[in-house]
Amino acid sequence: MSLPLADRTEVLRWLRRTGAAHRREFTLVMLLFGLTTVVGLIGPQLLGRLVDSVSAGTDAWRVDALAGGFLAVLVVHALLARAARLRAAVFGESVLAEVREDVVARALRLPLGTVEDAGTGDLLSRSTADVDRLDFTVREAAPELTAAVLTIALTTVAMLITSPLLACGMLVAVPLLVAVSRWYFPRAATTISRLLQDWAGVQSNIHETVRGARTIDSLRLAERRRAHNDQVVERAIDGEKRHRTLLSVFLPTLELAYVLPIAAILLLGGWSYQAGWAELGTVTTVVLYAATLSAPLAELFAWLEEMQLGHAALSRILGVPESPPERAPQDPAPRGAGHDLVLRDVRFSYRAGREILHGIDLRVPAGERLVIVGPSGAGKSTLGRLIAGVSAPDSGSVAFGDVEITTMPTARTRREVVLLTQEHHVFTASLRDNLSLPEAREWRDAELLDALDTVGAADWARRLPDGLDTVVGSGGHPVPAAVAQQLALARVVLADPHTLVLDEATSLLDGDSSRELERSLSTLLAGRTVIAIAHRLHTARTADRVAVLDGGRVVELGAHRDLLAADGSYAALHRTAFGE
Repeated sequence: MSLPLADRTEVLRWLRRTGAAHRREFTLVMLLFGLTTVVGLIGPQLLGRLVDSVSAGTDAWRVDALAGGFLAVLVVHALLARAARLRAAVFGESVLAEVREDVVARALRLPLGTVEDAGTGDLLSRSTADVDRLDFTVREAAPELTAAVLTIALTTVAMLITSPLLACGMLVAVPLLVAVSRWYFPRAATTISRLLQDWAGVQSNIHETVRGARTIDSLRLAERRRAHNDQVVERAIDGEKRHRTLLSVFLPTLELAYVLPIAAILLLGGWSYQAGWAELGTVTTVVLYAATLSAPLAELFAWLEEMQLGHAALSRILGVPESPPERAPQDPAPRGAGHDLVLRDVRFSYRAGREILHGIDLRVPAGERLVIVGPSGAGKSTLGRLIAGVSAPDSGSVAFGDVEITTMPTARTRREVVLLTQEHHVFTASLRDNLSLPEAREWRDAELLDALDTVGAADWARRLPDGLDTVVGSGGHPVPAAVAQQLALARVVLADPHTLVLDEATSLLDGDSSRELERSLSTLLAGRTVIAIAHRLHTARTADRVAVLDGGRVVELGAHRDLLAADGSYAALHRTAFGE
């Protein structure tokens, strides 16, 4: 499932809102482009006068004056064009900065379940490749398109003022331009939208392959993944071919439409000159205007192509929901009361007709430590997501006390229930900032170091060159994978939830470190509900109860000793794990 696309109405609403917010800057850009166009129209007039003056046998000083004026016009035109493009670039950068901030804000407001259902690759492509395309459209395409439209409009007016008869020669291009535009642009809009989606699929596939490289290697799926990647890339290349095929018809037709008016004006000009209806300088001026029009017309249609790309990119960016529907607020229950976890007939499927969990019934008293074990694919991580409120069950209920977790406001859910998986991220920032993510408040150094000490990372932190102020992450001080897990656990210590879901949260630690960490956490976790999803069964030995999940069902539930004595599924897993 991919994120939706914004419709035309939403795109137009964004354009109006952005234009209103930057009215002053936009007006200045338009004025500069207008002045540039007006000054550019003076040159052909001066050349026309120069031709007439030479034909009439004028003095040399007049020729020099007209030539000097033409040179001055070129210099002023170049300076104005530079100023217009510079202001347009500044305007574009300010707009794009807001777009980048907006797309990040939208992404951070999305429910985690929505992001995971869509895939991080789709969100990544919208926040990078699509923003880059929109960047080019705003900084380059929009100003150039505006300049082209102004140039065409003012040049046409100048041609009509100079000679309405000769200006009629431009009409021969109109039927051709209308016909090719009506043929091309509807087809291109569909093709470009599909093309962006195909390249987003390529980026998503590469991202998922890199993230899952260890799994692919361990399961020997490299050839299958490579074949899948080839298919995705081939699909995108086919889209490029379809687009280039359309262009191979569109662009040559445009070139013909630019040449025909000049030929028509020359024929009309020769006939008018012989009939005495137009001077040679007038014919020269109109021909120069017609030649001048070919460049902005070419730019107009070329930049319309870029505008279509920008529109498609903008619809993908705005398709990231602005804000998810907020859950109905509930009165918070006091800590230690109403925190019994109750699952009733919970069913869940990622795809219709392929149910993963089949009627789970489970009750976990507040403060109990429950370990969920089972074979790979049994649904353990899926159950953890439902308990943490990341996903909602298809049917049944997941509740803490009398409060259904899907009705809790998202902010409250994240305060009370924390899901910690084996995937951890270290932000490029100071160690202090990485630890201070839970709650927007100031943490004392002693509190941060105590949290690190609880998870066994305090000695590592003290050895850093700048202590808590050391920049870590990409480009900063390297953080080993095991330490990254410890930092994630330290954030949990600071977040202080009443229920903690650990999904292989210590998988990157070796056995001794993992057991030592769990012993360190035991004091902290006292009184809290802990749902631990584990493959290493030594964790289950110290749990209050163990739930064995198999085929999306709880097949055994009880204490470690009792399940071993029962000699069922758990006992079989235990024998396999410890070679008994």
